[in-house]
Amino acid sequence: MEHWPYTDLDVAALRARGHLPVPFREFVLKIHQRCNLACDYCYMYEHADQSWRQRPRTMSDEVRDAAFARLAGHVRRHRLETVRIVLHGGEPLLYGTARIAELVRAARAALPASCRVEFSVQTNGVLLDEPVVAVLREHGITAGVSVDGTAADHDRHRRTPGGQGSFTAVARALRLLRKPENQQVYGGLLGTVNPGTDPIATYEQLIAFDPPAIDLLLPHATWENPPWRPAGAPTPHAGWLIAVFDRWYASRSPVRIRLFDDALSLVLGGAARGEQLGLSPSATVVVESDGAIEQTDALKTAYPGACATGLSVLRDDFDAALDHPGVVARQIGRDALAAECLGCPAVAVCGGGHYAHRYRPGAGFRSPSVYCADLRVFVRHVHDRVAADLAPLTAR
Repeated sequence: MEHWPYTDLDVAALRARGHLPVPFREFVLKIHQRCNLACDYCYMYEHADQSWRQRPRTMSDEVRDAAFARLAGHVRRHRLETVRIVLHGGEPLLYGTARIAELVRAARAALPASCRVEFSVQTNGVLLDEPVVAVLREHGITAGVSVDGTAADHDRHRRTPGGQGSFTAVARALRLLRKPENQQVYGGLLGTVNPGTDPIATYEQLIAFDPPAIDLLLPHATWENPPWRPAGAPTPHAGWLIAVFDRWYASRSPVRIRLFDDALSLVLGGAARGEQLGLSPSATVVVESDGAIEQTDALKTAYPGACATGLSVLRDDFDAALDHPGVVARQIGRDALAAECLGCPAVAVCGGGHYAHRYRPGAGFRSPSVYCADLRVFVRHVHDRVAADLAPLTAR
């Protein structure tokens, strides 16, 4: 571990100065390591960390029960009233609906009755059919579905191992989720920002699926493996986001877009809920199929082992991970930022960008985001739109 924060962050000194850890509230369970799609940009299978190859395909009952025992202890120790369990993969629905139902029952039996548990599953949507949705509905599990815009754009990247596009199957699943009896299951859509696509066409396609919320994610990239940019376009991701933001903002759409909600909140002096903007401490931890306790799996884009903590639910409590330098670095706000970030007027909104996007060989995670220029342009645009709308009110 030659990368910051592992050699330079003195966790003991931080604790001695009174910095308290933020307990985990979101627990991502990697219940299935494989996928039925072969998306060409997938951070899990196509980037630096290939640890999925050595892990069990599915999470065993032993690991599942150990994870819930550790989670129950964490809830009691920190007197948590709400936690969120995210079923993830690979493709988590490959785990099987019967096992998912059993998992939910096991979690609710293990956790104190005083703690409310929210369940969600992040899926590519291909396996979402009537029987699957019925199980999700019965057990109070919401589904987030990955969609990359129009059929042509989606199928260009999100294909089966045999090369077939998946848009038709996903659209069928979303029609099912939009039925009145299934709306409680419909968690929203997740899409990737792609400057090679028409941003308005992408937005209109996503909105056409009537989602309650949309997550727009910058493609995971680092300084070593920077994002694709069209030739001669210094900030294409900002341009794409601004086009969508302006359409969404002007329409007063009731659909929540987390990146935009966070940007507006931060510009107005509030806090962010997501990881792409702001300085809110991370409260998310991952449990791999073999029981390993890991940091957010977006770090798989950095280098092999970047997510690792050396801990496991089979022998360690989640509190042990709260003292891991990688976890601490994502809870200390400005103290984790590069000097360039600290001197930037946008830092309170940008927050240095997504932690994974800061990785630079030799400097570790103490660099500005590889999307730094895009974030500055996007944040300035949101600020100026809000300032223009507030100007008549503040002039009175």
